Amino acid sequence: MASSINSLEAIQKKIDAVKLFLSVSLSIANAHTVDFYTCDVWDQFMAVPPVEVLTEITLNAKKITFGFCDDSKRLVDVAELLEAAYAHSLPGLGVCVGRTELLQSLRHTDNAQPLEEGQSIAIDEFMNSKKSHEVQAMSEVVASLAQRCRVKQVIDVGSGKGYLCSFLSLQYGLQVYGIDSSSVNTHGAQERNRKLKKYSRAYQRHSKANRTPTVMPPSGQEDLEDIAPGERARGDMVKTSGDAEKEEGKGRRDGEAQTNTTGLTDRNEEDAMTSLTSAILLEDNSLPESDQSDPASAPEDPFLSALCVGMVEPTSPRVPPSELSLEERERRKRENLERKAMSWVNSGGMGSGMLYSPLTSYVTAETELKEIIGELEDAVMVGLHTCGDLAPSTLRMFVAKRELLSVCSVGCCYHLLSEEFDPTRQECPSSSVCGFPLSGYLREQSWFCGRNARMSACLALERVAKGQGIQMESLFYRAVLHVILRDHYSSFKSEKRVGNVYSKATSFVDYVWRALRRLELDESKLSDSVIQGYHDTYRPRMVEMEAFNMLKVTLAPCIEGLILLDRLCYLKEQEDVAFSTLVQLFDPLLSPRCYGVVAVKAPGMELSE
Repeated sequence: MASSINSLEAIQKKIDAVKLFLSVSLSIANAHTVDFYTCDVWDQFMAVPPVEVLTEITLNAKKITFGFCDDSKRLVDVAELLEAAYAHSLPGLGVCVGRTELLQSLRHTDNAQPLEEGQSIAIDEFMNSKKSHEVQAMSEVVASLAQRCRVKQVIDVGSGKGYLCSFLSLQYGLQVYGIDSSSVNTHGAQERNRKLKKYSRAYQRHSKANRTPTVMPPSGQEDLEDIAPGERARGDMVKTSGDAEKEEGKGRRDGEAQTNTTGLTDRNEEDAMTSLTSAILLEDNSLPESDQSDPASAPEDPFLSALCVGMVEPTSPRVPPSELSLEERERRKRENLERKAMSWVNSGGMGSGMLYSPLTSYVTAETELKEIIGELEDAVMVGLHTCGDLAPSTLRMFVAKRELLSVCSVGCCYHLLSEEFDPTRQECPSSSVCGFPLSGYLREQSWFCGRNARMSACLALERVAKGQGIQMESLFYRAVLHVILRDHYSSFKSEKRVGNVYSKATSFVDYVWRALRRLELDESKLSDSVIQGYHDTYRPRMVEMEAFNMLKVTLAPCIEGLILLDRLCYLKEQEDVAFSTLVQLFDPLLSPRCYGVVAVKAPGMELSE
């Protein structure tokens, strides 16, 4: 990792290159799919037929310029755009290191010791293939960072269900504090960790018995029977039961925005990915934020229900402490104290292996970690698919807290990032710190992407390229519905409340009737024949929408790349950060949000870049 490739100046040049490209092409990513026909989006941005776009995307021809006309600002050369899009993605820029290369760099010292591992855990028994891949890949990096910095504590921000925390504590013997703003998550994580430890002990005994066939089954065999093989195969981790499971179910019903991936087959995951891709493209930034307490005004159901599958991880509502009641703040504090005390008593102290403590708290860069973690020592801070602003907040915490010697952060949900300089922004109050841009370099230039562009950044190019693509018919229905609402109803801008009626509709006519009922609009203004007429008129133009949205998918890695380069640049700007880099931690086909930001500021722990 040559320093010239990863220096602050080099990163700033990469940012400039991506900005230049996006200054021309970002208009495509920010176009509203819902407005595709009402605003004649194709003719507004494109000067080539849709068939040419689809053909070039298939052939992936290569040329050297952006492909836009300087005068009209419309796309005239698809092949050139595709070449430029790849060149301005993270792989094309050559700014990332591989996970193996990072691990070698972390361990490359004269007195390097082998990575200490605890009891062996058959991780595939507890998690689906995606989560297993993520946890194994990231935990090895985190453990190596902890060893390099000579620390034993790890703080996992946005720990969710505690998969990474449990594995780090059991596999590597690290003392892990998992902080999540949702008490539902931390209660569930506590129960899962208890069962994981129970199973792990039984698994070890069972493995020893298998290696010695003449030995009778171990006395702890009932532990294995308590968690049957079928349950292990179906569960994300170890399936919870009783009150903990009921509470998690209640949390999901109450809008915790969690998606249960238990038992997903590969085919179901592909279907979920397709639904998510379509839902992302349907999101409309032009409308005011809806009232979450009103089901009728909630955002698009397919987007929220599919948000956490494959591309984006489950999220928990982050309520700032200032917005909590005194009773809720006191309850959270009491829960944390009781949980830590119970963990200590049940385990006989940290020396007996109870190394994971789930905590409920809302954290920011201003949070005093010692108020949450009484036994705080020097530590590594991590975040696996931390949502929206929580990812940049994790980096701000790392910079601000002296006791945090290293960080490994993988973000997601770029659409939930607040942007300081977006002129249409509503999600970043003036009293709070926005999530983008993070670096002083981009803040000086007042750069913004726009919400629809950030939505596009959530798309998974690799998966679309493998055929796990866009559910085009639902997008088409939605755009044509927008035309009908414009032509026949003055309140057509209220269409954001339509929800996921597509999944229930048997035809376009049925879809429109369901949408009108959801919107409480006068159905007497339309007839089946009129509705079908709209469908027949726009059906030949569906290929335009397909081609345009494929271009959005092509631009997604460039927008994601700029967001991540901004975070890396922020770390490069800090004098006490000795090492920082972007690393591809995961296989993008298994986990599309595959890039992590890694940094070390421990004195004397400088790494070669």
